[in-house]
Amino acid sequence: MTDNSGYTPETANTAENLSELLKIRREKLNALRQAGRDPFRITKFDVTHSSAQIRENFESLEGSDTSVAGRIITRRIMGKASFATIQDGSGRIQVYFRRDDLGEEEYEFFKKQLDIGDIIGVTGFIFKTKTGEISVHAKTLTLLTKSLLPLPEKFHGLTDTELRYRQRYVDLIVNPEVKETFIKRSAIIREIREFLDSRGFVEVDTPVLHTISIGAAARPFVTHLNALDIDMYLRIETELYLKRLIVGGFERVYEVGRIFRNEGMDTRHNPEFTSVELYQAYTDYKGMMELVEELYSHLAKKICGSYKIVYQGKEIDMSPPWTKMTMREAVQKYAGVSYDDWADDESARKCAKEHNVECPDNATRGEVLEAFFETYVEDKLIQPTFIYEYPVEISPLAKRCPDNPNFTERFEFFINASEMGNAFSELNDPIDQRARFEKQVAEKRAQGQNAQVDEDFLCALEYGMPPTGGLGFGVDRLVMLLTDNASIRDVLLFPTMKPLQQ
Repeated sequence: MTDNSGYTPETANTAENLSELLKIRREKLNALRQAGRDPFRITKFDVTHSSAQIRENFESLEGSDTSVAGRIITRRIMGKASFATIQDGSGRIQVYFRRDDLGEEEYEFFKKQLDIGDIIGVTGFIFKTKTGEISVHAKTLTLLTKSLLPLPEKFHGLTDTELRYRQRYVDLIVNPEVKETFIKRSAIIREIREFLDSRGFVEVDTPVLHTISIGAAARPFVTHLNALDIDMYLRIETELYLKRLIVGGFERVYEVGRIFRNEGMDTRHNPEFTSVELYQAYTDYKGMMELVEELYSHLAKKICGSYKIVYQGKEIDMSPPWTKMTMREAVQKYAGVSYDDWADDESARKCAKEHNVECPDNATRGEVLEAFFETYVEDKLIQPTFIYEYPVEISPLAKRCPDNPNFTERFEFFINASEMGNAFSELNDPIDQRARFEKQVAEKRAQGQNAQVDEDFLCALEYGMPPTGGLGFGVDRLVMLLTDNASIRDVLLFPTMKPLQQ
């Protein structure tokens, strides 16, 4: 690519040359201002066609007048005629500049004053070059924005992963496939909403700031409300407010909400992320299983064009029905250990030690079962799988199984060895709920953490909540799956990053 600022692949990476490039581009801007052509004073440019519209409708548009705008990505400077590729929101298109059409002065302006990265507006007509490339033949040229920093060079681009996340705006300019991921993300969220809306669910918004820290496992972010002089907590879930609405008479509600958890960061976790939580009165966790199968297979078909998708080289079949196993069955299958053989908590812990399964010294049978599951089972669940009937100790908001009160009507579903979502037959017994909340809070306080029982939620339950099925799933992991991205940072426009030292 040619860039009159002096930018070349050989000189791009040195601080001295970058400083020189910045100086040259600022000098050009000052010259433009002195000549009365300050691009930053321009407020609008009327665009008649996008690059995609021109490409897709060329047969009917050939020879028509057009007005296009975009960022200069490449240039080929020649004698009396030159080419540039501009990039707009829908893609790229070639523009043909000829001295006889623009005039001597404007053609020199194009050659000498413009740089890669500048944003221009062009009027002209649509045609196809001798080599068959759909292009715009320029009649007028307007510089709309002067780029004062050079874009990464053509052949290596912006490849440093951390820099891509920190400067997503540059990443989106030079790596078009990144933009496609976020266009798909938008489509996925839109499809989720349309799917739920069509089934009678009502979308709602619940508070992000909470006045108490509940006893749940996740650690919250703490802030302070000056107006009331109280600490507040960024929400770690939307569940309890949504269930208040079920009490209040909404029978199907959902929220696409931002969640905040003050915990670790890795390829599947970011401190802030997006979840969907939904609640439906008069159904149970089996009803939620059916909804998950319908929703996820629908999304695969709509977004990827098939129920069978490829994720990180593995073919995954999203078509229902999905595999279903209780947690006990899964541990028996993959670890060769039976929960029913454990007479008490001590024998369960002894079995864990014999199988090199890590668990707390005071772990219960249910907690040991979960530890076996995480050690022996989770990484085997490549195809979509429901694991259900979770121990009551680790399921404080789920109803107990009528035939076995040590377990709950809860499931999680797994795809490619990753937990994708969580669902319950919701606990609506306020007395049982209070006992479980108090146990959670006591455990948190024993660890030196602040936690309180949500008395208002318990008050709501005492007014009566109908039998209800609830489901929560992470949007970001779903987007990773449907766009074939291995890291959550690749599906977040601006992932959380440690600040650079100033």
